[in-house]
Amino acid sequence: MKLIGSTTSPYVRRTRLLLGDTDYEFVNLNIYGEGRDELRRNNPALKIPVLIDGDQEVFDSRVISRYIAGKRGDTPLSWEQENQLTLIDAINDSAVTLVLSMKSGIDVEQDLMFYNLQRERIMMSMRTLAAMIDAGEFEAWQYPAMCLYSLVDWLEFRDVVDFTGVESLLSFRDRNRERPMVADTDPRS
Repeated sequence: MKLIGSTTSPYVRRTRLLLGDTDYEFVNLNIYGEGRDELRRNNPALKIPVLIDGDQEVFDSRVISRYIAGKRGDTPLSWEQENQLTLIDAINDSAVTLVLSMKSGIDVEQDLMFYNLQRERIMMSMRTLAAMIDAGEFEAWQYPAMCLYSLVDWLEFRDVVDFTGVESLLSFRDRNRERPMVADTDPRS
């Protein structure tokens, strides 16, 4: 099994946490530089991660998680967990848009509808996830918790959001720092 991605991607990190101590090859790419050609060869959507398992290629972190769960015989995620992932992915997608825009020299703090909508989505979803944490919904270290951990740590790593009012997200991250593979997948390393 081979996982293609980047150590700085929260989508790749969640997949690496899910794989845990599974034996697989990790190919770390600079997807905006010299690794772009390999990404083109392996995923026509130009997204990471990509999982290659024999002849099977799987192109998206959420689909990869379903593929891995199927191989392991894990219980499928509940609809509540799927909704949690939708919130996490909404924040991830909007935050990546902000980061790529900033790296492109765009002022994302402008009063423009597109960026206003991204910030609104991020904050609304973060408040909802913080309330879920407060209600104990992420106590089990399962895929949704791994995704949330990867998101929150990445948001702080990229300094994308202000955590005022949603500090329980940071508390959740801090409580889970000692989990298996967390240190090994830190994007700062």
